Amino acid sequence: MTSELILAIDQGTTNTKALLVDASGRVLHQASVPNIVTYPQPGWAEQSATALVEGVKTVIAEVVAKAGDANIAGIGISNQRESILVWDAASGEPIGPVVIWQCRRSAPKCDALRAAGHAETIEAKTGLALDPLFPAAKIAWLLDNTPGARARAERGELRVGTVDSWLLWNLTGGQTHATDHSNASRTQLFNTETLTWDADLCALFSVPQNMLAEVRSSDSEFGRVAEGVCALSSGVPIRAMIGDSHAALFGHGVRAPGTVKATYGTGTSLMALTPSRVRSTHGISSTIAWSQGGKVQHALEGNISVSGQTAAFVAELLGLADATALSALAETVSDSNGVSFVPALVGLGAPYWRADARGTITGMSLGTKPAHLARAALEAIAFQVADVYSAMEADMGSPLGELRADGGASRNPVVMQFQSDILGRPVAAAAAPEVSALGAAALAFSSLGISMPGVPAAGHFTPQMDAESSKRHRQRWQSAVTQTLATQNQQNSGGTP
Repeated sequence: MTSELILAIDQGTTNTKALLVDASGRVLHQASVPNIVTYPQPGWAEQSATALVEGVKTVIAEVVAKAGDANIAGIGISNQRESILVWDAASGEPIGPVVIWQCRRSAPKCDALRAAGHAETIEAKTGLALDPLFPAAKIAWLLDNTPGARARAERGELRVGTVDSWLLWNLTGGQTHATDHSNASRTQLFNTETLTWDADLCALFSVPQNMLAEVRSSDSEFGRVAEGVCALSSGVPIRAMIGDSHAALFGHGVRAPGTVKATYGTGTSLMALTPSRVRSTHGISSTIAWSQGGKVQHALEGNISVSGQTAAFVAELLGLADATALSALAETVSDSNGVSFVPALVGLGAPYWRADARGTITGMSLGTKPAHLARAALEAIAFQVADVYSAMEADMGSPLGELRADGGASRNPVVMQFQSDILGRPVAAAAAPEVSALGAAALAFSSLGISMPGVPAAGHFTPQMDAESSKRHRQRWQSAVTQTLATQNQQNSGGTP
Protein backbone atom coordinates (compact mmCIF):
# COMPACT_ATOMS: atom_id res chain seq x y z
CA MET A 1 0.00 0.00 0.00
CA THR A 2 1.34 3.41 -0.96
CA SER A 3 2.14 5.86 1.82
CA GLU A 4 0.93 8.83 -0.22
CA LEU A 5 -2.12 10.73 1.03
CA ILE A 6 -4.60 13.07 -0.64
CA LEU A 7 -6.11 16.12 1.03
CA ALA A 8 -9.69 16.29 -0.25
CA ILE A 9 -11.50 19.61 0.00
CA ASP A 10 -15.27 19.54 -0.34
CA GLN A 11 -16.62 23.07 -0.59
CA GLY A 12 -20.40 22.67 -0.30
CA THR A 13 -23.29 25.04 0.18
CA THR A 14 -23.74 24.54 3.91
CA ASN A 15 -20.29 23.30 4.96
CA THR A 16 -16.68 23.31 3.86
CA LYS A 17 -14.77 20.14 4.71
CA ALA A 18 -11.27 18.78 4.43
CA LEU A 19 -10.39 15.09 4.67
CA LEU A 20 -6.98 13.46 4.67
CA VAL A 21 -7.45 10.17 2.82
CA ASP A 22 -5.22 7.19 2.13
CA ALA A 23 -5.34 4.99 -0.97
CA SER A 24 -7.70 2.48 0.67
CA GLY A 25 -10.29 5.26 1.13
CA ARG A 26 -9.73 5.49 4.87
CA VAL A 27 -10.20 8.96 6.33
CA LEU A 28 -7.28 9.71 8.66
CA HIS A 29 -8.23 13.22 9.72
CA GLN A 30 -11.00 15.65 8.90
CA ALA A 31 -12.34 19.09 9.69
CA SER A 32 -15.47 21.06 8.87
CA VAL A 33 -16.76 24.62 9.14
CA PRO A 34 -20.28 25.88 8.42
CA ASN A 35 -21.04 28.34 5.63
CA ILE A 36 -23.54 31.17 5.81
CA VAL A 37 -26.10 31.71 3.07
CA THR A 38 -27.89 35.06 3.02
CA TYR A 39 -31.18 35.88 1.32
CA PRO A 40 -31.16 39.66 0.75
CA GLN A 41 -34.38 39.62 -1.32
CA PRO A 42 -37.07 37.04 -2.03
CA GLY A 43 -35.63 34.47 -4.42
CA TRP A 44 -32.04 35.67 -3.96
CA ALA A 45 -29.34 33.54 -2.33
CA GLU A 46 -25.68 34.41 -1.93
CA GLN A 47 -22.50 33.80 0.04
CA SER A 48 -19.32 35.74 0.83
CA ALA A 49 -16.50 34.82 -1.54
CA THR A 50 -13.82 35.73 1.01
CA ALA A 51 -15.59 33.72 3.72
CA LEU A 52 -15.50 30.62 1.52
CA VAL A 53 -11.75 30.97 1.04
CA GLU A 54 -11.20 31.58 4.75
CA GLY A 55 -13.26 28.47 5.49
CA VAL A 56 -11.04 26.40 3.20
CA LYS A 57 -7.92 27.77 4.88
CA THR A 58 -9.37 26.96 8.31
CA VAL A 59 -10.14 23.31 7.53
CA ILE A 60 -6.78 22.84 5.81
CA ALA A 61 -4.98 24.23 8.86
CA GLU A 62 -6.91 21.95 11.21
CA VAL A 63 -6.18 18.82 9.20
CA VAL A 64 -2.52 19.71 8.67
CA ALA A 65 -2.10 20.30 12.40
CA LYS A 66 -3.53 16.84 13.12
CA ALA A 67 -1.50 15.14 10.37
CA GLY A 68 1.94 16.41 11.32
CA ASP A 69 4.52 15.49 8.69
CA ALA A 70 2.20 13.28 6.62
CA ASN A 71 3.11 12.69 3.00
CA ILE A 72 0.44 14.76 1.23
CA ALA A 73 0.84 13.99 -2.46
CA GLY A 74 -1.81 16.38 -3.65
CA ILE A 75 -5.18 18.06 -3.28
CA GLY A 76 -8.52 16.99 -4.75
CA ILE A 77 -11.31 19.58 -4.83
CA SER A 78 -15.04 18.98 -5.08
CA ASN A 79 -17.30 22.01 -5.05
CA GLN A 80 -20.85 23.28 -4.99
CA ARG A 81 -21.82 23.76 -8.60
CA GLU A 82 -23.59 26.49 -10.56
CA SER A 83 -22.52 29.09 -7.99
CA ILE A 84 -20.62 31.94 -9.62
CA LEU A 85 -18.54 34.99 -8.76
CA VAL A 86 -16.51 37.69 -10.47
CA TRP A 87 -13.17 39.01 -9.22
CA ASP A 88 -10.47 41.53 -10.08
CA ALA A 89 -7.66 39.90 -12.07
CA ALA A 90 -4.99 42.13 -10.53
CA SER A 91 -5.98 42.24 -6.86
CA GLY A 92 -7.90 38.97 -6.62
CA GLU A 93 -10.68 40.80 -4.77
CA PRO A 94 -14.27 39.74 -5.53
CA ILE A 95 -16.43 42.53 -6.97
CA GLY A 96 -19.60 41.10 -5.44
CA PRO A 97 -21.04 38.06 -3.68
CA VAL A 98 -21.02 34.44 -4.75
CA VAL A 99 -24.42 34.14 -6.42
CA ILE A 100 -25.21 30.58 -5.49
CA TRP A 101 -27.04 27.91 -7.42
CA GLN A 102 -30.33 28.41 -5.57
CA CYS A 103 -30.53 32.10 -6.51
CA ARG A 104 -33.29 33.20 -8.87
CA ARG A 105 -32.25 36.82 -9.50
CA SER A 106 -31.41 36.00 -13.11
CA ALA A 107 -34.93 34.78 -13.92
CA PRO A 108 -35.81 37.91 -15.99
CA LYS A 109 -32.77 37.34 -18.22
CA CYS A 110 -33.78 33.70 -18.74
CA ASP A 111 -37.36 34.75 -19.47
CA ALA A 112 -36.17 37.26 -22.06
CA LEU A 113 -34.02 34.66 -23.80
CA ARG A 114 -36.92 32.22 -23.82
CA ALA A 115 -39.29 34.84 -25.21
CA ALA A 116 -36.76 35.56 -27.96
CA GLY A 117 -36.78 31.90 -28.97
CA HIS A 118 -33.27 30.94 -27.78
CA ALA A 119 -34.15 28.17 -25.30
CA GLU A 120 -33.92 25.37 -27.85
CA THR A 121 -30.48 26.48 -29.09
CA ILE A 122 -29.13 26.79 -25.57
CA GLU A 123 -30.35 23.35 -24.55
CA ALA A 124 -29.08 21.75 -27.77
CA LYS A 125 -25.56 23.10 -27.21
CA THR A 126 -25.31 22.59 -23.45
CA GLY A 127 -27.78 19.84 -22.55
CA LEU A 128 -29.24 22.18 -19.93
CA ALA A 129 -32.72 23.68 -19.75
CA LEU A 130 -32.85 27.47 -19.72
CA ASP A 131 -33.24 28.12 -15.99
CA PRO A 132 -31.90 30.57 -13.36
CA LEU A 133 -30.16 27.60 -11.66
CA PHE A 134 -27.32 27.82 -14.15
CA PRO A 135 -24.57 30.48 -13.95
CA ALA A 136 -24.56 32.14 -17.38
CA ALA A 137 -27.44 34.54 -16.72
CA LYS A 138 -26.10 35.20 -13.20
CA ILE A 139 -22.81 36.40 -14.68
CA ALA A 140 -24.69 38.86 -16.85
CA TRP A 141 -26.60 40.06 -13.78
CA LEU A 142 -23.36 40.68 -11.85
CA LEU A 143 -21.82 42.60 -14.73
CA ASP A 144 -24.93 44.71 -15.28
CA ASN A 145 -25.62 45.45 -11.62
CA THR A 146 -22.09 46.18 -10.35
CA PRO A 147 -20.98 49.73 -11.23
CA GLY A 148 -18.35 49.72 -13.97
CA ALA A 149 -18.12 45.92 -14.09
CA ARG A 150 -19.15 45.39 -17.70
CA ALA A 151 -16.66 47.92 -19.03
CA ARG A 152 -13.92 46.42 -16.88
CA ALA A 153 -14.78 42.95 -18.10
CA GLU A 154 -14.57 44.07 -21.71
CA ARG A 155 -11.10 45.47 -20.96
CA GLY A 156 -9.98 42.11 -19.59
CA GLU A 157 -9.65 43.31 -15.99
CA LEU A 158 -12.05 40.78 -14.45
CA ARG A 159 -12.21 37.03 -14.08
CA VAL A 160 -15.29 34.88 -13.59
CA GLY A 161 -15.51 31.36 -12.30
CA THR A 162 -17.36 28.68 -10.43
CA VAL A 163 -16.22 27.95 -6.88
CA ASP A 164 -13.54 25.47 -7.97
CA SER A 165 -11.87 28.17 -10.08
CA TRP A 166 -12.07 30.66 -7.21
CA LEU A 167 -10.41 28.23 -4.77
CA LEU A 168 -7.75 27.32 -7.34
CA TRP A 169 -6.97 30.99 -7.96
CA ASN A 170 -6.50 31.59 -4.24
CA LEU A 171 -4.51 28.43 -3.51
CA THR A 172 -2.12 29.15 -6.38
CA GLY A 173 -1.73 32.80 -5.44
CA GLY A 174 -3.51 33.99 -8.58
CA GLN A 175 -1.30 31.97 -10.91
CA THR A 176 -3.97 29.70 -12.39
CA HIS A 177 -7.43 30.44 -13.77
CA ALA A 178 -8.84 27.07 -14.75
CA THR A 179 -11.76 24.72 -14.30
CA ASP A 180 -12.59 21.15 -15.29
CA HIS A 181 -15.06 19.69 -17.77
CA SER A 182 -17.64 18.77 -15.12
CA ASN A 183 -17.92 22.31 -13.77
CA ALA A 184 -17.67 23.94 -17.21
CA SER A 185 -20.54 21.78 -18.44
CA ARG A 186 -22.83 23.30 -15.78
CA THR A 187 -22.30 26.96 -16.74
CA GLN A 188 -24.57 27.03 -19.82
CA LEU A 189 -21.70 28.65 -21.73
CA PHE A 190 -19.85 25.42 -22.56
CA ASN A 191 -20.71 23.41 -25.66
CA THR A 192 -20.66 19.80 -24.49
CA GLU A 193 -20.39 18.51 -28.04
CA THR A 194 -17.43 20.60 -29.20
CA LEU A 195 -15.96 20.75 -25.65
CA THR A 196 -15.25 24.46 -25.94
CA TRP A 197 -16.61 27.72 -24.62
CA ASP A 198 -19.24 28.67 -27.17
CA ALA A 199 -18.99 32.16 -28.67
CA ASP A 200 -22.68 32.22 -29.60
CA LEU A 201 -23.73 31.31 -26.06
CA CYS A 202 -21.42 33.95 -24.61
CA ALA A 203 -23.03 36.51 -26.91
CA LEU A 204 -26.57 35.44 -25.98
CA PHE A 205 -25.84 35.74 -22.27
CA SER A 206 -23.69 38.89 -22.70
CA VAL A 207 -20.62 37.32 -21.09
CA PRO A 208 -17.18 38.39 -22.40
CA GLN A 209 -15.30 35.20 -23.23
CA ASN A 210 -11.99 36.62 -21.99
CA MET A 211 -13.26 36.32 -18.40
CA LEU A 212 -13.66 32.55 -18.54
CA ALA A 213 -11.32 29.92 -17.13
CA GLU A 214 -9.23 27.48 -19.12
CA VAL A 215 -11.01 24.11 -19.24
CA ARG A 216 -8.90 21.08 -18.33
CA SER A 217 -9.33 17.39 -17.69
CA SER A 218 -10.73 16.68 -14.22
CA ASP A 219 -7.56 14.77 -13.26
CA SER A 220 -5.12 17.45 -14.41
CA GLU A 221 -2.40 19.00 -12.34
CA PHE A 222 -4.15 22.34 -12.05
CA GLY A 223 -1.37 24.16 -10.26
CA ARG A 224 0.61 24.17 -7.03
CA VAL A 225 -0.01 25.73 -3.65
CA ALA A 226 1.70 29.12 -3.45
CA GLU A 227 3.93 30.17 -0.57
CA GLY A 228 2.06 31.39 2.48
CA VAL A 229 -1.51 31.06 1.19
CA CYS A 230 -2.49 28.32 3.63
CA ALA A 231 -1.06 25.90 6.18
CA LEU A 232 0.19 23.55 3.46
CA SER A 233 3.76 23.78 2.29
CA SER A 234 4.23 25.52 -1.03
CA GLY A 235 4.43 23.29 -4.06
CA VAL A 236 1.74 20.77 -3.11
CA PRO A 237 -0.08 20.05 -6.41
CA ILE A 238 -3.82 20.38 -6.99
CA ARG A 239 -4.36 17.07 -8.78
CA ALA A 240 -8.13 16.97 -9.33
CA MET A 241 -11.14 19.28 -9.52
CA ILE A 242 -14.70 18.08 -10.01
CA GLY A 243 -18.25 19.22 -9.20
CA ASP A 244 -19.57 17.72 -5.97
CA SER A 245 -22.39 15.68 -7.50
CA HIS A 246 -20.03 14.25 -10.12
CA ALA A 247 -17.49 13.52 -7.40
CA ALA A 248 -20.13 11.57 -5.47
CA LEU A 249 -20.81 9.36 -8.49
CA PHE A 250 -17.07 8.75 -8.83
CA GLY A 251 -16.84 8.11 -5.09
CA HIS A 252 -19.51 5.41 -5.28
CA GLY A 253 -17.23 3.59 -7.70
CA VAL A 254 -19.67 3.88 -10.60
CA ARG A 255 -17.75 3.64 -13.88
CA ALA A 256 -20.40 2.30 -16.31
CA PRO A 257 -24.05 3.06 -17.20
CA GLY A 258 -26.92 1.35 -15.37
CA THR A 259 -26.63 2.62 -11.79
CA VAL A 260 -28.12 5.89 -10.54
CA LYS A 261 -26.59 7.96 -7.77
CA ALA A 262 -28.57 10.38 -5.61
CA THR A 263 -26.79 12.89 -3.39
CA TYR A 264 -29.23 14.18 -0.77
CA GLY A 265 -27.95 17.57 0.28
CA THR A 266 -29.56 21.00 0.43
CA GLY A 267 -30.90 19.96 -2.94
CA THR A 268 -30.57 16.54 -4.53
CA SER A 269 -28.72 15.54 -7.66
CA LEU A 270 -29.37 12.26 -9.44
CA MET A 271 -26.77 11.21 -11.98
CA ALA A 272 -26.22 8.20 -14.22
CA LEU A 273 -23.49 7.59 -16.77
CA THR A 274 -24.37 7.28 -20.46
CA PRO A 275 -22.35 5.64 -23.24
CA SER A 276 -22.33 8.90 -25.20
CA ARG A 277 -23.87 12.38 -25.20
CA VAL A 278 -27.65 12.04 -24.78
CA ARG A 279 -30.25 14.72 -25.48
CA SER A 280 -33.00 14.47 -22.87
CA THR A 281 -36.65 14.71 -23.86
CA HIS A 282 -38.02 14.27 -20.33
CA GLY A 283 -36.78 17.31 -18.42
CA ILE A 284 -33.38 15.91 -17.46
CA SER A 285 -30.02 17.56 -18.09
CA SER A 286 -27.28 16.13 -20.23
CA THR A 287 -23.95 16.82 -18.60
CA ILE A 288 -20.31 15.77 -18.37
CA ALA A 289 -19.61 13.52 -15.40
CA TRP A 290 -15.81 13.94 -15.49
CA SER A 291 -12.83 13.66 -17.75
CA GLN A 292 -9.69 11.58 -17.28
CA GLY A 293 -6.66 11.98 -19.46
CA GLY A 294 -8.72 14.28 -21.66
CA LYS A 295 -11.38 11.61 -22.31
CA VAL A 296 -14.84 12.86 -21.41
CA GLN A 297 -17.49 10.71 -19.71
CA HIS A 298 -21.07 11.87 -20.37
CA ALA A 299 -24.04 11.51 -18.03
CA LEU A 300 -27.68 12.37 -17.43
CA GLU A 301 -28.57 14.40 -14.36
CA GLY A 302 -31.66 15.66 -12.63
CA ASN A 303 -31.37 18.56 -10.18
CA ILE A 304 -33.85 19.06 -7.34
CA SER A 305 -33.62 22.56 -5.87
CA VAL A 306 -34.91 21.91 -2.33
CA SER A 307 -34.53 18.41 -0.94
CA GLY A 308 -32.78 17.80 2.37
CA GLN A 309 -33.44 21.45 3.15
CA THR A 310 -37.13 20.55 3.20
CA ALA A 311 -36.72 18.79 6.55
CA ALA A 312 -34.92 21.73 8.15
CA PHE A 313 -37.49 24.17 6.77
CA VAL A 314 -40.51 22.27 8.09
CA ALA A 315 -38.77 21.59 11.40
CA GLU A 316 -38.44 25.35 11.89
CA LEU A 317 -42.08 25.92 10.90
CA LEU A 318 -43.17 23.39 13.52
CA GLY A 319 -40.91 24.86 16.19
CA LEU A 320 -38.68 21.79 16.34
CA ALA A 321 -34.98 21.83 17.08
CA ASP A 322 -33.76 20.32 13.83
CA ALA A 323 -34.34 17.75 11.08
CA THR A 324 -33.60 14.92 13.51
CA ALA A 325 -36.46 16.05 15.71
CA LEU A 326 -38.69 16.28 12.63
CA SER A 327 -37.87 12.69 11.71
CA ALA A 328 -38.65 11.50 15.24
CA LEU A 329 -42.02 13.25 15.05
CA ALA A 330 -42.73 11.75 11.62
CA GLU A 331 -42.09 8.25 12.95
CA THR A 332 -44.98 8.62 15.40
CA VAL A 333 -47.44 8.17 12.51
CA SER A 334 -47.57 5.47 9.84
CA ASP A 335 -48.33 7.83 6.96
CA SER A 336 -49.06 11.47 6.14
CA ASN A 337 -52.84 11.00 6.40
CA GLY A 338 -53.27 12.34 2.87
CA VAL A 339 -51.13 15.45 3.36
CA SER A 340 -48.68 16.37 0.59
CA PHE A 341 -46.00 19.05 0.80
CA VAL A 342 -44.51 20.27 -2.48
CA PRO A 343 -41.29 22.07 -1.46
CA ALA A 344 -41.08 24.48 -4.39
CA LEU A 345 -39.46 27.02 -2.08
CA VAL A 346 -37.17 28.34 -4.83
CA GLY A 347 -39.14 26.88 -7.71
CA LEU A 348 -39.20 23.34 -9.05
CA GLY A 349 -36.18 21.91 -10.82
CA ALA A 350 -36.07 18.69 -12.83
CA PRO A 351 -38.15 17.38 -14.43
CA TYR A 352 -40.57 20.36 -14.24
CA TRP A 353 -38.25 23.38 -14.55
CA ARG A 354 -40.66 25.92 -13.11
CA ALA A 355 -38.65 28.64 -11.44
CA ASP A 356 -41.85 30.53 -10.65
CA ALA A 357 -43.51 27.72 -8.66
CA ARG A 358 -43.89 28.11 -4.91
CA GLY A 359 -44.41 25.60 -2.13
CA THR A 360 -47.82 24.22 -1.24
CA ILE A 361 -49.39 21.98 1.39
CA THR A 362 -52.43 20.04 0.23
CA GLY A 363 -54.75 17.39 1.64
CA MET A 364 -55.13 18.78 5.15
CA SER A 365 -58.24 18.09 7.20
CA LEU A 366 -59.38 18.44 10.79
CA GLY A 367 -57.56 15.19 11.42
CA THR A 368 -54.19 16.61 10.31
CA LYS A 369 -51.58 16.72 13.06
CA PRO A 370 -48.04 18.18 13.07
CA ALA A 371 -46.69 14.64 12.72
CA HIS A 372 -48.51 14.26 9.40
CA LEU A 373 -46.87 17.40 8.03
CA ALA A 374 -43.51 16.12 9.30
CA ARG A 375 -44.12 12.85 7.50
CA ALA A 376 -45.16 14.67 4.31
CA ALA A 377 -41.93 16.68 4.38
CA LEU A 378 -39.81 13.53 4.52
CA GLU A 379 -41.90 11.87 1.83
CA ALA A 380 -41.46 14.92 -0.42
CA ILE A 381 -37.71 14.27 -0.50
CA ALA A 382 -38.31 10.78 -1.85
CA PHE A 383 -41.12 11.75 -4.21
CA GLN A 384 -38.96 14.33 -5.97
CA VAL A 385 -36.18 11.77 -6.41
CA ALA A 386 -38.69 9.28 -7.83
CA ASP A 387 -39.88 11.87 -10.37
CA VAL A 388 -36.35 12.42 -11.63
CA TYR A 389 -35.51 8.71 -11.59
CA SER A 390 -38.55 7.94 -13.76
CA ALA A 391 -37.70 10.72 -16.21
CA MET A 392 -34.10 9.52 -16.40
CA GLU A 393 -35.27 5.98 -17.04
CA ALA A 394 -37.49 7.23 -19.87
CA ASP A 395 -34.52 9.02 -21.45
CA MET A 396 -32.37 5.92 -21.15
CA GLY A 397 -35.04 3.81 -22.84
CA SER A 398 -34.37 0.89 -20.53
CA PRO A 399 -34.91 0.07 -16.84
CA LEU A 400 -32.40 1.41 -14.35
CA GLY A 401 -31.27 -0.57 -11.34
CA GLU A 402 -30.13 0.13 -7.82
CA LEU A 403 -30.09 3.65 -6.45
CA ARG A 404 -26.85 4.56 -4.66
CA ALA A 405 -27.57 7.15 -2.00
CA ASP A 406 -25.35 9.54 -0.08
CA GLY A 407 -25.70 12.80 1.80
CA GLY A 408 -27.67 13.74 4.90
CA ALA A 409 -31.05 12.15 4.14
CA SER A 410 -29.38 8.88 3.11
CA ARG A 411 -28.73 8.29 6.81
CA ASN A 412 -32.45 8.46 7.59
CA PRO A 413 -33.90 4.92 7.38
CA VAL A 414 -37.47 6.23 7.15
CA VAL A 415 -36.65 8.24 4.03
CA MET A 416 -34.55 5.47 2.48
CA GLN A 417 -37.20 2.79 3.01
CA PHE A 418 -39.91 5.02 1.57
CA GLN A 419 -37.59 5.81 -1.34
CA SER A 420 -37.16 2.14 -2.11
CA ASP A 421 -40.91 1.53 -1.77
CA ILE A 422 -42.04 4.17 -4.26
CA LEU A 423 -39.21 3.46 -6.70
CA GLY A 424 -39.73 -0.28 -6.57
CA ARG A 425 -35.94 -0.58 -6.64
CA PRO A 426 -33.27 -1.43 -4.07
CA VAL A 427 -31.51 1.51 -2.43
CA ALA A 428 -27.97 1.30 -1.07
CA ALA A 429 -26.98 4.04 1.38
CA ALA A 430 -23.28 4.84 1.53
CA ALA A 431 -21.28 3.87 4.60
CA ALA A 432 -19.35 7.16 4.56
CA PRO A 433 -21.14 10.50 4.73
CA GLU A 434 -18.48 12.35 2.73
CA VAL A 435 -18.80 10.61 -0.64
CA SER A 436 -18.15 13.77 -2.69
CA ALA A 437 -14.87 14.42 -0.86
CA LEU A 438 -13.87 10.79 -1.22
CA GLY A 439 -14.68 10.95 -4.93
CA ALA A 440 -12.35 13.94 -5.31
CA ALA A 441 -9.68 11.99 -3.43
CA ALA A 442 -10.20 8.94 -5.65
CA LEU A 443 -9.86 11.10 -8.77
CA ALA A 444 -6.67 12.66 -7.42
CA PHE A 445 -5.26 9.22 -6.63
CA SER A 446 -6.14 8.08 -10.16
CA SER A 447 -3.96 10.88 -11.54
CA LEU A 448 -1.09 9.19 -9.67
CA GLY A 449 -1.96 5.81 -11.19
CA ILE A 450 -3.48 4.61 -7.90
CA SER A 451 -6.94 3.03 -7.79
CA MET A 452 -8.93 3.85 -4.65
CA PRO A 453 -11.99 1.64 -4.02
CA GLY A 454 -15.52 3.04 -4.09
CA VAL A 455 -17.38 3.80 -0.89
CA PRO A 456 -19.21 0.66 0.33
CA ALA A 457 -22.87 0.59 1.32
CA ALA A 458 -23.87 0.59 4.98
CA GLY A 459 -27.61 0.24 4.58
CA HIS A 460 -29.58 -1.80 2.06
CA PHE A 461 -33.28 -1.18 1.53
CA THR A 462 -35.62 -3.24 -0.62
CA PRO A 463 -39.24 -2.48 -1.55
CA GLN A 464 -41.67 -3.50 1.19
CA MET A 465 -44.77 -1.72 -0.13
CA ASP A 466 -47.10 -3.46 -2.57
CA ALA A 467 -47.26 -2.03 -6.08
CA GLU A 468 -50.84 -0.75 -5.75
CA SER A 469 -50.07 1.23 -2.58
CA SER A 470 -46.97 2.67 -4.16
CA LYS A 471 -49.00 3.73 -7.18
CA ARG A 472 -51.56 5.49 -4.96
CA HIS A 473 -48.81 7.40 -3.16
CA ARG A 474 -47.32 8.53 -6.48
CA GLN A 475 -50.74 9.61 -7.77
CA ARG A 476 -51.37 11.68 -4.63
CA TRP A 477 -48.00 13.38 -5.07
CA GLN A 478 -48.58 14.04 -8.78
CA SER A 479 -51.97 15.55 -7.96
CA ALA A 480 -50.29 17.90 -5.46
CA VAL A 481 -47.65 18.96 -8.00
CA THR A 482 -50.32 19.54 -10.64
CA GLN A 483 -52.29 21.68 -8.20
CA THR A 484 -49.15 23.65 -7.33
CA LEU A 485 -48.40 24.42 -10.97
CA ALA A 486 -52.03 25.23 -11.76
CA THR A 487 -52.15 27.71 -8.88
CA GLN A 488 -48.99 29.40 -10.15
CA ASN A 489 -50.36 29.51 -13.70
CA GLN A 490 -53.46 31.27 -12.43
CA GLN A 491 -51.40 33.80 -10.51
CA ASN A 492 -49.20 34.41 -13.55
CA SER A 493 -52.26 35.10 -15.67
CA GLY A 494 -53.74 37.42 -13.07
CA GLY A 495 -56.54 35.01 -12.14
CA THR A 496 -57.73 34.04 -8.70
CA PRO A 497 -56.51 30.62 -7.51
